[in-house]
Amino acid sequence: MPGSSSGVVTVYPTSTPDETAADNTASANRTWKTELTDWIPPEFGSTYGVKVYVHTSGDAGNAAGSGDQLFGTGSGNNDEWFFDYQSGVLHFIGTNLPNGINFTGKSVYISGARYTGQIGLQNISGGGAGDTGNFSFSGSTINQDTTNADFTLNTTGTGNFVFNTNSGIKVPVGTTAQRPSATPGLIRFNSTTGKYEVSEDGSTFTSLRTEHTSQEVKKDVFTGDGSTNTFASINVATDPKNLIVYIDGVMQEPTENYITDGSTSSITISEAPHTGARIVIMSGFAEAQT
Repeated sequence: MPGSSSGVVTVYPTSTPDETAADNTASANRTWKTELTDWIPPEFGSTYGVKVYVHTSGDAGNAAGSGDQLFGTGSGNNDEWFFDYQSGVLHFIGTNLPNGINFTGKSVYISGARYTGQIGLQNISGGGAGDTGNFSFSGSTINQDTTNADFTLNTTGTGNFVFNTNSGIKVPVGTTAQRPSATPGLIRFNSTTGKYEVSEDGSTFTSLRTEHTSQEVKKDVFTGDGSTNTFASINVATDPKNLIVYIDGVMQEPTENYITDGSTSSITISEAPHTGARIVIMSGFAEAQT
């Protein structure tokens, strides 16, 4: 314990201990109140253990030198005391009051130290708003007040960040032009494309595939004539990767064996199928992933 008050510690030395007041709601002379809270317990150092004296009321300066010091274990007459460091209350818990002590005209004095620094969040207004560091609080909202600074939550070891709710979590929403700098693990909803997007490599963004409505797969069958290599149908997709093409039961490879022009419902096969060839074109699949 410091020799004098310093910083967040206020000391009540033996030269000027705190004079307590008897608790008149308890048995006579059993309970004494400092009416001061947050005394520092000996868990922070053995010298923080309070010293207790009984001496003439109103004479704190002579309590240690002329009064009677009482020890927590008592005098062997079941006259122990207990001090509640949080509430600042001393209570004689033994069967008897201190042996040989006459409390008439006297008070109990406490020498020790209290924590008198800030506790909890500061600068909280009556409306529930406040601030600490670079953050401000209002109701259920936390704001990070430094422009363009990251909002960082850290956990130690293998602990997880747990959102304990049965509703949902809202990710950031913005246009393509409002994209932040890419960083691995970043996720957002792109309001321009209407898709969730992530950055995996720290330099680019990739849209996430979402559920597609099931569509009917359509089949067109054509017959080769040895010269025609372009076949049209309203069912043919504009992307060759969204088609499955067979010629006489042999599957054809997109862009190698056939192409589409990307704007009309037609397919062009690289070599005209022979006369009588059975050409099957299946379409209506979900949009291909590129």
